Amino acid sequence: MTLPLLLILGALTAFGPLAIDFYLPSFPTLAAAFGTDVEHVQLSLAAYFIGMTIGQLAYGPLADRLGRRLPLLFGVALFSLASLACALAGSLEQLIVARFAQALGGCAGIVVARAVVRDLCDPLTSAKVFSRLMLVMGLAPILAPLAGGLLLQAFGWQSIFLCLALFGTLTFLAVLLLLPETLAGDTPRPSFGEGFQRYFGLLRDREFMSFSLAGGVAMAGMFAYIAGSPFVFIELYGVPEEHYGWLFGSNAAGFILVSQLNARVLHWRGPGFWLRRVIWLHAGSALVLLLVALARPATLWPLLPPLFVCIASLGAIMPNAMACALAKQGAQVGSASALLGSLQFCMAALASALVGALHDGSALPMAQVIGLCALIAAGVGWYSGQLDTRSR
Repeated sequence: MTLPLLLILGALTAFGPLAIDFYLPSFPTLAAAFGTDVEHVQLSLAAYFIGMTIGQLAYGPLADRLGRRLPLLFGVALFSLASLACALAGSLEQLIVARFAQALGGCAGIVVARAVVRDLCDPLTSAKVFSRLMLVMGLAPILAPLAGGLLLQAFGWQSIFLCLALFGTLTFLAVLLLLPETLAGDTPRPSFGEGFQRYFGLLRDREFMSFSLAGGVAMAGMFAYIAGSPFVFIELYGVPEEHYGWLFGSNAAGFILVSQLNARVLHWRGPGFWLRRVIWLHAGSALVLLLVALARPATLWPLLPPLFVCIASLGAIMPNAMACALAKQGAQVGSASALLGSLQFCMAALASALVGALHDGSALPMAQVIGLCALIAAGVGWYSGQLDTRSR
């Protein structure tokens, strides 16, 4: 895979984390601007997750029917326009609607990027490429909250969404000029009805579903952290808004390190082998985090080590789970990629909403949801090991 193509795929993969992480430091500012509280501002994050869940289900059949480029260009254009609408929002309700539309556009990049990787790579190479793309998902949480905090202080919250609109516009031009059509001309092109019917077959595919759920539930725990960390870091423990990105980014640095290490160790064992082992490390660190949160520490520092391990381990869980889930999907990889992503963001929406619903003025709700997701992911990961024989 060429470097320009890898960079474009990285930009498309960044739509999700950028649109989420970039505006996290602005939660308290948005609450003040719209005369509400942080818990209600979190609804804009949940709206984004819901949009990602619904939108991906539409783009899967479109990508299998029309090819990769046309649905992608439409989605990126919608993302750019919706980002501009977010910047112009005059109320929280308008922001929530614009965030929903932004997600409907941005999810095209995520679906198509995964499909392009699977079009061009075998399962083992796909796992390596997905691990490289995790670099983007790791760098975005480091740079986005830091940059968002600086923009917030210098130009106000609207500048964050204007930057997202500019990013979307530049990505649109890159796709238009540089991204070729990767769906082979002799690939069967199902009708839209047939494309949606494929979802029912995928839902009955135990191997696909077990790998998808293992990665998706673990990812939901990460979004519980994303939803809860602004309150825990900034309001509960008094971390300045402009410093929030440094703490958030330290966990993302661990995510990057593990994802790149994962790309190297795949030379020795397959993605299923590493998934089934790292997922238990993830569950153990999440339980330690929960125990620390139950003690209600007076400072933030006791929470940071288990939180770091928990987030870092996702750098191996997510790419390996995706590679295993898509390995046998062949001509329906667009639909499979869409359903995988839709399941992920559906669970992310539930996890982030649950953090808000359990809010009690402590770090416990965030830790509870992370711990629950980690235990479920470990159980599903164990079950997937009973089905998978590729790495044994």
